[in-house]
Amino acid sequence: MTAPTLPPFDHTPRPYDGPSKADVLALRKRYLSPSLLTYYRDPIMIVEGRMQYVWDETGKRYVDGIAGIATISAGHCHPEVLAVARDQLEHLQHATTIYLHPAIAQFGKELAETLPEGLDVCYFLNSGSEANELAMTMARAYTGNWDIIALRNAYHGISPTAMGLTAHSTWKQTVPHGFGVHHAILPDRFRGPHGYDDPDAGVKYASDVADLAQFGTNGALAAFICEPIQGVGGAVEMPPGYLEAVYEIVRARGGICVADEVQTGFARTGQAFWGFEYQGVVPDMVTMAKGIGNGAPLSCLVTRREIADALTHRVHFNTFAGNPVSAAQGLASLRVLKDNDYLGHVRKVGDRLHAGLNRLAEKHTIIGDVRGKGLMTGVELVEDRATKAPASKACAEVVERAKDLGLLLGKGGFFGNTLRIKPPLCIEAADIDFIVDVLDHVLGEI
Repeated sequence: MTAPTLPPFDHTPRPYDGPSKADVLALRKRYLSPSLLTYYRDPIMIVEGRMQYVWDETGKRYVDGIAGIATISAGHCHPEVLAVARDQLEHLQHATTIYLHPAIAQFGKELAETLPEGLDVCYFLNSGSEANELAMTMARAYTGNWDIIALRNAYHGISPTAMGLTAHSTWKQTVPHGFGVHHAILPDRFRGPHGYDDPDAGVKYASDVADLAQFGTNGALAAFICEPIQGVGGAVEMPPGYLEAVYEIVRARGGICVADEVQTGFARTGQAFWGFEYQGVVPDMVTMAKGIGNGAPLSCLVTRREIADALTHRVHFNTFAGNPVSAAQGLASLRVLKDNDYLGHVRKVGDRLHAGLNRLAEKHTIIGDVRGKGLMTGVELVEDRATKAPASKACAEVVERAKDLGLLLGKGGFFGNTLRIKPPLCIEAADIDFIVDVLDHVLGEI
């Protein structure tokens, strides 16, 4: 079987004349934290990016099938975003929120306009972990309650407080964390007791939240937080009706409902601009990061006015929140996504991707499940479809071989057996076909 070839692309990367990959790797091992991980047995060094592609120091081109971990939305070095960021960088690099600056104010307005009415107060931060930590603080301050419910298999960050929300032992350090956080059963229709063929799966899984609130807390809740589709957890999608039922349970106990849109937001699902929208619910708070800035260190929490007012009783401040360069880049990225109908584009290419992956599932028995929406996609590999034993080693090998052929993929799920396919939202149909062809080729080999 002939190996697939990359679609043509009109861009020539500039010659690289910096330190060698070996020198960079040696410097990293000597001077950076040993906890930093790299993909691949032979790590690659990325030195240039353009739209859906990146290049290493040798000039080799790759389809970025993981988008810098679901972070590049408009596209690598999108010319419109780049022009705005460059202009802002030349005029003012930093000003804290103790001064006025137009970028952060305009960004807040236009970001709020993408959300349901009432979700119109923005608090900008630097990362998804920060946004989720602030959500915990704000929810507890507003409700006067302490207990928070998250889901098993969830990932909401690994900063000291957000680590408590995360429910993967692999991401939890052996330090005290998670005070007041409880984890409900994951509504996993592939591995759980209620499958895809059960139309009431969402409501049935939601009953565990009610049970947990009744027997695991004092009965009063501060918040419930959930990703509409789990990211690090392996693209596990919340069943229809689940969030609606859970939101009712949580609000009846005084809690607020938080949608973690760090990975599902900004049109990535192709169904709606925000992941919670296709679930038919309206949260009380939305946290977002990654795609918000097309690569800038930027995040945001958006909530209702009365909830945001809970922080006014004490000083709350963040030096780099709403940095003018980050805010300008975020605003430019948002405008590119809206003005160029990225949502419609993601719907089309996402349908093409899922159709291709489902064809592969008919051909390769190692594929146990294809799930997600749009360009928020997971392919779970199993050793046996009956036992559903995780094919973790095979998944790692697929990622390795795909890289050799010019495709960068991610791994997810607790067992590392789910391929994460989350390319930049600008990806074209030819690239989608290349992704499917590469996976077909590699799965055939292994």
